[in-house]
This record gives sequence, C-alpha cells and structure tokens, in this order.
Amino acid sequence: MSRYASDPELSARSRVEIVNYPGAAGQWEMATRLLGGDVPDVLAFSVLGWNVRQFGALAETFKQVNPKGTVIFGGNHVSNQAERTLRQWPVVDVIVNGEGELTFVDLLSHIADGRTDLADVAGISYRDADGSVRTTAERARIEDLDIISSPILNGVLPLHNDTGAFRYDVALLETNRGCPYHCSFCYWGGAVGQRVRSFSRGRLRAELEALARSGAETVVLCDANFGILRADLEFVEDLVEVRRRYGYPRALESSWAKNKSKTFYEIVDIMRREGIRSSFTLALQTLSDDALATMNRTNMKINAWKDLTERLSADGMDIYAELIWGAPGETPESFLKGYDELARHVSRIAAYPLILLPNTDYVERKDLYGFVTIRGDRDDFEYVLANKDMTLRQNLSMQRFLFWARLLAENLVLRHVFPALRAVGGRRQSEVILSIADHVEGRQGAGAQLRAGCCSPVRPARPPPLGKGGAHPAGRRPTTMAGSRALVAAFVGIGAYLGSIEILLVALADADGEPYWAGYALAAWALGSAAAALLAGPHLGRLAPERVFVPAMAWMTGCGLLLPLAGPKLPLVIACFLAGIGAAPSLSSGFSLLGRRTAGASEGMSWASSGMGAGTTIGAFSGGWLADRTGSGAAFWLCVVFGAAALTIAWRATSGGDAGTAAQPSA
Repeated sequence: MSRYASDPELSARSRVEIVNYPGAAGQWEMATRLLGGDVPDVLAFSVLGWNVRQFGALAETFKQVNPKGTVIFGGNHVSNQAERTLRQWPVVDVIVNGEGELTFVDLLSHIADGRTDLADVAGISYRDADGSVRTTAERARIEDLDIISSPILNGVLPLHNDTGAFRYDVALLETNRGCPYHCSFCYWGGAVGQRVRSFSRGRLRAELEALARSGAETVVLCDANFGILRADLEFVEDLVEVRRRYGYPRALESSWAKNKSKTFYEIVDIMRREGIRSSFTLALQTLSDDALATMNRTNMKINAWKDLTERLSADGMDIYAELIWGAPGETPESFLKGYDELARHVSRIAAYPLILLPNTDYVERKDLYGFVTIRGDRDDFEYVLANKDMTLRQNLSMQRFLFWARLLAENLVLRHVFPALRAVGGRRQSEVILSIADHVEGRQGAGAQLRAGCCSPVRPARPPPLGKGGAHPAGRRPTTMAGSRALVAAFVGIGAYLGSIEILLVALADADGEPYWAGYALAAWALGSAAAALLAGPHLGRLAPERVFVPAMAWMTGCGLLLPLAGPKLPLVIACFLAGIGAAPSLSSGFSLLGRRTAGASEGMSWASSGMGAGTTIGAFSGGWLADRTGSGAAFWLCVVFGAAALTIAWRATSGGDAGTAAQPSA
C-alpha cells in the first residue's frame, strides 16, 4: 500500500482503504465492518497461517455481494502455494508470490484498465480462462528498498487515536530484509531473499523521529537478524539521539542475530548505558547435534553462549532462550538434557512445539523425515504428531512437559524459584516441573485428561463422558463460570501483584545505581517460595485448598506492605523473602481450588494461567508507568493495592459471597 501511495496516477483513479482487525475479531464483525458501506471492487488480504481460514470465509461473503470483484491473497502462508490455496478457496482470484509492493501496484493498474490477461504481471499465480492455475515469471527482489514509500512518513498509516495519543501497543519498523540462514523450519530467508538489504539511514532516522513525536513507547523491528550489520549499530545510535530529544522510544525489541558478533556487543553496551529496555534472545532451538543437522543450523559454541548469558545478566539485561521440540534427530532425553543445561544459565526458556510451515525444507522433505501431521482446527498450520525419530506417545509426553514448563518456568516470579531448588535440592529443572505436574494432576484425578487434552497442540481437552441417564461420573460436573469467575479474577489480581513487583524491583535498583540488587531481591523471593513449598508443602497438602488459599494470600499481601517501607538493598531482600513464603501455597491451592470448580485440572490451569497472564500485563504496565512519574519507592504501594484486591476477591470466592459451585447435573 505504501508503494501505491507513491503512484499519483493510480491514486487519482482509485480509492484505497486499509482495514486492521484485532486478533479477537470474529468473521461477523469483520464482514459487517467491511461490507457495511461501499462494497470494494478489489479485496486484498495479508495471509498467515492463523488467519487464512477467516479470510477465506470473508472472501466467500464478499463474492456473494460482489460476484465480479477480485480477491487477492498475499503473504508467507500462500506465497508459492497456488495449487493448494486456489483449490481450497475457489473464490480467490490471484496469489502474490514473494514481495508484494510492486506486484500489487501492477495488479491494480491492470484491474483499473479493465485488462483481464495477467500473464505480463510478474510474481503472481492465478486461474486462466480454462480454470487451470498459471504462475507468471518470478519477480526480482527489490534491491533499493527506499523506492517503497514509508507508510509512517506518507500518512498511509495513522499514528494517533482520537485523543492524540499513539494508537498502537508497539510500533513496527523494518530496517532491512533478507536472512543469510536457511533453517529447515523457517521460510524467512526464502520469503524475502537470502542477501540482506537495508533501508537507508536517513529514512530510518526520519521514521524514528515521527514515531518519537507520536509517543511510541516501544519499537519492534521486523528484521530477521538485528545486530548482524554495522548499519544496525548506526540505527541504535540514531535511536539514542532521538530518545534524548523526544523522550521516546524507550524500548527496542527484535529478532536478534543468531550468532553474536562484535557489532552486537557494541549495541548491547549502548542500550545498557542509555537505559533502553530490551529482551535478548538466545535462539539455539536445540542443543542436540543430530537435530541441528536436520535443521540446517550451526549454533554458537557452548562456551560462547554461556559467556554471553553471564555478561548480559551481569549488566542487568533481560535474556531468554528458545527451544523447539519435535525436530528429526531429537529425542525426549536429548531435549530435556539440553533444556536443563540452558536452565542453569538463563531464567526463562521459551519451548515451542514444531509446526511445519509452507515452503520450508521440512515440508519439502516431509517423506524423508517421516513426518505425520495434522492441520489445526482454527488455523492452517501443520502440527507434528510423529516423525522418524519420535513416536506419538513420546510426543504426547513431551507436549505435557511443554505445557507445564510454560506455566511454571516462564512465570515472572516462579521462574526464579528453580535456581533455589537446584541449589538446595540439587534437582534438575525438568525433574521439578514434571514432579509438580504429577502432584497436581494426581490430586485432581485428571492426569490422563490433561495429557490427552490441553497439552496436545491439536485438540482441546474434552470433558468426561456422561454416565447413565446423563449423569456425570465420579461426581464431576460441567464447567460453569458461576463458581470460577471470582477465582479467575483473584488470579488476575495475583498476576498484577507479581507483575508490578518485578518491574518495580528492577526500577528501584536501577534508580539506586546498583541494578544487581533486583536480582538478589527476586532470588530471595524465589527462595522464600521454594522454602515454603519444600518445608510446608507436605503439611498444607493435607488441608482443603479453601483453608490454604486465603491465609497464604493474606501472608503474601501483608508482607507486601513491607516493600514500600523497606528501601533498597538488604531490607528489601528480606521483605521479598518473607513475601515469597506465601507465593507457592497461594498458587498451588488456587490451582487446586479452580480445578475443582471447573471441568478438572486442565481447564482450571487454563483459566488460572490466562488470568495471571492478563494480570501480569496490567501490573507490569501500570507499575512501570507509575514508577516513571512518582518514583519506584512510592509506586510500590500499587503492589499493595493489587494484593489487597486479589485477597478481597479470594476471600469472597471461598467464603460463600461468590463461591457458587458448578451447575448440578440433572437427575
């Protein structure tokens, strides 16, 4: 669209509107908004695996209203996939292959001129007059990226809402295109070309200034390997100058270079010195040499990535690692070994199941690797069930681990518990995660349901079958929010409490000039939580969760009163240790209680983790916002407010005010 805006002749002959939909928008909302006014002549979609089904259905509705209209699909999920896409969605007229800026303008020119023969439009696939699929010549990659008009600078992309504030959560910015790697699971290199091409420094500087004047808090770069070029260092230098002048942006996120060079470390030093927030990715994906071979990857040497984590951690920078489960050559044993090795050096590991994406080597060599896959219910990704080195049973077992690792080890506060457990008990992180999973699932009697349901990427958990006469076996009842909405709200409050504490601990330590104290405070919190789990857990486990939930939360919230009074350093560390004692009992009893009031452990965990995730976002955002304006010490009272709200809701949920139970089954 930005290229279209720079073509005055075409702009004068047509009117273009860009329509953005939130991820939660349904087809009804999209259709009524799109077709409620003037019906367009051309409907073009940016298609990815998670939206292709919705957009295909929307295209069908569009064709009912305007049978002579043209539907265009572009994007990674459909590029070079014309045979399957046009067969699956007969209403689609044209597929754009590769970069779309120049191709889309050519298509619009042909349509505006009434030309139906598209054979001379490079880079597309379409149905010929006889119904056969025809693909035109490949379009060359765009070498001079500056010929693409900037949507930020030309006004195509509105930057402000009705109140004049920046209208987006983050600002997306592309500084270069291309990827020098050819990983088997990824199409990034193939989609935009292997050689890296950059936008000019002057253009990027102008875009940064426009975003800064609009108040964009965070810039997220759409680059494959930021930090690999000297131009990336120049971009960060310009970012610093713009931030000094306007106060924005304050954070920079990106997909960082896979192998860290001198340029990367220079960028890190600048960002640390200037206080620009970011999270640095250790994108190893696997520590198995056999799996690396099938991935077409070579990782950093072990000593190199260990040195990197130590350096970033010492500088107070956030770092997390990425792993992929399910690649050929990987076994459960090798994956868990690699996971535990990483866990000794980074506090957060994002572990994902492998999905097969169009045009990747894994798809092209599907038979060679023995992949067995199934398409998603609501998306069009290929989820891996098995491969030549992984059975379905092994996969289901590891999906269970991924679920619990995501729930426990990526939590803002809980992830700091595991170093204490390793130090005190000498246990591997994966061992602790699976032990907790066994304990919770065993208490709920729903372990089999959890393993076959929510831990599978393919289908959701199913409730137990009805017994004779429609009764629910073993006293189980269908899910109803009547008895669980207050508990979910309590978990939102807990998440806000924990999220605000973490961001404010970092802010306070940074303001004091000694950022490492935040690490000590979080470690003390984790140690307190671990001590409570190890020493008091067996005794509390014998009590009904209703009798543990509120007292444990009261302790955690009450100790939170010490935080705004403690000040930095040792008093703050002690206060965090005391507050942490209530964390593990609060969460474990809350999980159990919510599992009893829903369809079981799997559904209870889903609601609890969703509530905590929402609360963490609220707490981290509001805590950071308040700290910027009042100082981190005073802002700690916000944690107390969140904790008190969560405690009040929890008390009502367990005392009968909103306790409600799930609907009783009919006789």
